Amino acid sequence: MSRKRMLTIAIIMGVFAGVGGRAAFAQDKYTLKVPNGLAFSEFRGYEDWQVVSVSYTGELLAAILANPVMIDAYRAGAPGNGKPVPDGAKLAKIHWERNQMEWFRVTVPVAQHDVNFMVKDRERFANSGGWGWAKFRYDAASDTFTPGTLADHPQQGNDAKCGFACHTSVKARDYVFTDYQHR
Repeated sequence: MSRKRMLTIAIIMGVFAGVGGRAAFAQDKYTLKVPNGLAFSEFRGYEDWQVVSVSYTGELLAAILANPVMIDAYRAGAPGNGKPVPDGAKLAKIHWERNQMEWFRVTVPVAQHDVNFMVKDRERFANSGGWGWAKFRYDAASDTFTPGTLADHPQQGNDAKCGFACHTSVKARDYVFTDYQHR
């Protein structure tokens, strides 16, 4: 076998080993949990949920997504109709850092910042309005998520009640800020 051919094979094997090594050590985000049991795995498939609305905090762009149970609740008039959101309803809010494009004066998302989750389960979360919350910060450099902490803004209690304090201001709306937006 020629030296050139051996070198080509060695390079190809090195590339496969590098890709395989990265895949072998990639984080399984679905193993993450916040204290009191709220797990990332409870939101498996959230990336494909329907968009409810978008938001902009001045620092971050966000898309609010809902599972089919929550979409049905929205279509029935919740949360503005005064009826409680049913157990099993879930929301995800994906935050991205933003970039102001020079052309067309458009603001676009660039790097993911975090993902926040809400799940309605009156039995599990009886002490927090029937809702459980979780925040998972995203680190693009390592492609990993970690549970939110008290160092975050807003602060996260790092448990399933982390969103309760903020959402108390919309208690009359069953703790849900976001309305389903017209299409």
